Amino acid sequence: MEYLVFRLYAPLASWGEIAVGESRHTANYPSKSALIGLLGAALGIERDDEERQQRLQQGYAFAVELFTAGSLLRDYHTAQVPDSVGKFTYRTRRDELVLGKARLGTILSSREYRSDALALASVRALDNTPYALAEIQEKLLKPVFHLYLGRKSCPLAAPLNPQLLAGQPNLFAAFKAYQHKPLLPTFKPETDGMTERDLYWLGSPKDRHYYWEGTSEDFSDSLDLTRMQTRIRHDQPLSRKRWQFAQRQEHYLFKAGE
Repeated sequence: MEYLVFRLYAPLASWGEIAVGESRHTANYPSKSALIGLLGAALGIERDDEERQQRLQQGYAFAVELFTAGSLLRDYHTAQVPDSVGKFTYRTRRDELVLGKARLGTILSSREYRSDALALASVRALDNTPYALAEIQEKLLKPVFHLYLGRKSCPLAAPLNPQLLAGQPNLFAAFKAYQHKPLLPTFKPETDGMTERDLYWLGSPKDRHYYWEGTSEDFSDSLDLTRMQTRIRHDQPLSRKRWQFAQRQEHYLFKAGE
């Protein structure tokens, strides 16, 4: 089996959950919609291109290995925006403030972020995939659009370091085969695939959390999966233009550090 595995690290990340009113919560780990958005941006797929967006989300299975969820940060957010006027569209921020000055109103919201979180994401191609994994790997190295982790205010702080891992029997083996690169400059030897300096600044995470689509056999044929949980998450994109999402099923496994 072939997997494309890449790293997700930034000072701030926001993995959207169901938003009610002015509260904008974040999950502890990357959502499927965020991963699809990241790949779409790298490939140059516009948000309003519904057909290509649908093909992208139907053509791949995703998995996440969470090293650390980081710490929770809340931001009290204010923004001035004009209300809508029929079919008129404000093209720029200047248009909103100048042309829509008389209609300006203030929007208040509470937004959550994860600070100093680190995860690996895995992509597995399904039938009739629109892009080969090697093509996606190339675009992650040279993306068409700007890449960020959930929100535009959360740019990457380290290269994605995408690796195409062929001949792996399952997801767990693919995650273990991934070759970590230092987040911070160091000349010391690596420890458990990561440098001692990186482990120190990330709080020496030893436990691992795994999330994946598919079956238990897709993840591992050697681990004890009796404590595996199956959950429902509302992050299956239906329409990027209308910000509509559906339910999907994913599996979760906690593996304590040794």
